[in-house]
Amino acid sequence: MSILVIAEHDNTSLRPATLNTVSAAVVLGGEIDLLVAGGNCQGAADQAATVDGVSRVLMADDPALADGLAENLAPLVESIARDYSHVLAPATTYGKNLLPRAAALLDVQQISDISAIESPDTFVRPIYAGNALATVRSLDAVKLITVRTTAFDAAGQSSAAPIEVVSGSQEAGLSKFIGEELTRSERPELTTADIIVSGGRGMQSSENFGMLESLADKLGAAVGASRAAVDAGYVPNDYQVGQTGKVVAPDLYIAVGISGAIQHLAGMKDSKVIVAINKDEEAPIFQVADYGWVVDLFEAIPELEEALDSPSS
Repeated sequence: MSILVIAEHDNTSLRPATLNTVSAAVVLGGEIDLLVAGGNCQGAADQAATVDGVSRVLMADDPALADGLAENLAPLVESIARDYSHVLAPATTYGKNLLPRAAALLDVQQISDISAIESPDTFVRPIYAGNALATVRSLDAVKLITVRTTAFDAAGQSSAAPIEVVSGSQEAGLSKFIGEELTRSERPELTTADIIVSGGRGMQSSENFGMLESLADKLGAAVGASRAAVDAGYVPNDYQVGQTGKVVAPDLYIAVGISGAIQHLAGMKDSKVIVAINKDEEAPIFQVADYGWVVDLFEAIPELEEALDSPSS
């Protein structure tokens, strides 16, 4: 059995989700190759070579792949994938964009968002916004799988694996990279943070989110939000946690003014410790919370900050 993991990267370094996907591949067993496809991506390939469990790094370095356009990358994956029993990618925006195209080219059915592996052909994945788990079996010769990264630990480092250059990419002409606008912050990235402070519609305005940002800075935390808060324009879309946002599993998740709609719970209920602050004692968020504080958030947040600032805290 041979496994291909598609690396998510910025041409210089790997995205953390790649390391979790490699760990899922290790559970499958067998030789693991890591595909780094990009433009001027030697730096990412060098880092990929040190990931524990990786036997070989395949580097496809071509200008057509520099911006990670799925339309250009999918034919490359198709041409390589036929030599493997499994092809894995993280269930991030990148993986969800790429793998369905590769699956269509290979004429196989993709297996999405797996959270556990029972055997090389049997996998567990959440359905109904995480309220149920489905065990699925695939008889396809090549199994294309996206991995829920919060379900697997990140792979460590080991001695360098060999790097081999592969080719076959081409400009598909179906899409064009125009530019990107990235949110830059000194806070931890949402999907890798150990602590997350999230706000919901109860924050009432974008200005009030400043309270959460101040609290997050004291805790060294990332700031998240419910879809309701994003749709209301309180915070940017990249703050969103939930079924249609980012799936997170930090050590501590503090939900402030979040009622706990099923779509939000699907993205954070695997957090190790959940603290809910809401003045509505009937809010669904309390059903998954380890600690609940029924209080007006505009009283609670200043009290928390004061406690954190006190010498004895």
